[in-house]
Amino acid sequence: MSLDPSFVGRTYPPTAPYQVGREKIREFATAIGATDPAHHDLEAAQALGHPDLVAPPTFPVIVTMAASNQIIEDPALGMDYSRVVHGDQRFAYTRPVVAGDELVCTNTIEDVSTRGGHGFLTTRTDVTTVGGEPVVAVWSKIVVRGEA
Repeated sequence: MSLDPSFVGRTYPPTAPYQVGREKIREFATAIGATDPAHHDLEAAQALGHPDLVAPPTFPVIVTMAASNQIIEDPALGMDYSRVVHGDQRFAYTRPVVAGDELVCTNTIEDVSTRGGHGFLTTRTDVTTVGGEPVVAVWSKIVVRGEA
């Protein structure tokens, strides 16, 4: 089954809020080897002008991956997740993610195409605070491998 190109432009409902915690930031930073003190030490982050610990730039993948289940689990799209490989990811920040943020994700399908027998899906996830303040836009491209 191939991806349905009529899904281009479809936007899914906003997700439930995700509370960004200090320990989550520290754990993520440690897991990826990010040693900047602003990820681990409150005083260091505040000395740089931040209200709390600053998340590493790829931290939003935690909330956007969970939010992408809206798309993955949409049976009408025609995605066989067992055939999916990650193609690309990029982030465009309005401001850093900090501990204490309550983040909401809104997913939009930006492109659906087929090349060489493989499906390509590009999504944009707009990450905002519960108050509607833009934080980061995250684009993800996945490849749905064709039948061999």
